Amino acid sequence: MSAFFSLAGMIGDFPSTILTEVLNVKKNIFSDKKKSPKGFYAALGISAVMVGSACFFAYDQGQKLTEEFRAQTSTDSEAPVGGRVTGIPKSTAPAVRATTAAPSTRAAMVTAPPRTTSAAPVIAAEPAQETAAEEPPEELAAAAVKLEDVKPPLADMTNIIQPFSGKDLVKNETTGSWQTHNGTDIAAEVGAEVFAVSAGEISAVICDPLWGVTVELDHKNGFITRYCGLAADLCVQQGDTVSGGDLIGTVGDTADIESALAPHLHIEVLHNSAYIDPVSAFKS
Repeated sequence: MSAFFSLAGMIGDFPSTILTEVLNVKKNIFSDKKKSPKGFYAALGISAVMVGSACFFAYDQGQKLTEEFRAQTSTDSEAPVGGRVTGIPKSTAPAVRATTAAPSTRAAMVTAPPRTTSAAPVIAAEPAQETAAEEPPEELAAAAVKLEDVKPPLADMTNIIQPFSGKDLVKNETTGSWQTHNGTDIAAEVGAEVFAVSAGEISAVICDPLWGVTVELDHKNGFITRYCGLAADLCVQQGDTVSGGDLIGTVGDTADIESALAPHLHIEVLHNSAYIDPVSAFKS
C-alpha cells in the first residue's frame, strides 16, 4: 500500500516538472529576440509533445496502480463463506422442557335411558256425511232465465234507431269510433215517460259523464236493467223498491256519447253480468 502512494506521488510531480521545463524554454526563446519565429513554434510543438507524453504516462501508471490495488484488496478480503465457527464452549446444563398438563375439558357422557311414550289411542273418524246441494225451487230457476211480469219501458216501442250489436263493432255517429253497442236506442221525445220493465230495487242513480243521468234497477234474479240519458228530475232514488210499470223518470238529452242521434232512450239489460239484447229480453 505504501508503494502505491509513493508511485502516485511521483506521477503527481512528473507533470509539474515538465511544465517548469516548458516555461524555461519559452522564456529563453522570448529573451532572444534575434532568433526567428520558427524556433518559437518548434519549441511550442516540443512542449505539446512533452505534455501529452506526461499525461499518457500518468494515465498508464494510474491504471496499473488501480489494478494492483484491486488485486491486493480482493486477496486480503477473501474469507470462507459459511465456514463453521469453532471454539465456542458448549453448555453442560441439560435442557429442560417444561410441560404443563392441560386440564381435560371433555365432560363425561351420561347415557340417559330411552324415553318411552305410550301411544295415544287412535279414534276412527266417522265418515263425513255428504250433503247434496239443494236445488233451487222450480219457480226460482224459471225466474233466473227470464224477466217476470215484463212491462215496456216506453209507451211507443216501434222506432228503434240503434239496435243491440252484441260482439259486433258498429260506428258511433257521435264519436266516429267503431265499438260495440251494448244496449238498444228507442226513439222518443224529450219528456216522454220511462217505466220500470219489471219489479226490483233501485241499486244506483248516477250522472255518468258519457251516458248522462242513469238509473240502475236490480231485479234480484240475475237481471239488471239500466236506463240512460234521462232527465235530471227523477221519480226514484237509490234504495227504492219498484214494480213493473212504475214510473222512473222521463227521456232527456244528457247522454253526450250519443248526442248526434235524435232524442231517445238508451236501455241496457244484463243477465249474470253479461249484456243481452233488451228487445229479446222484453219479448220473453
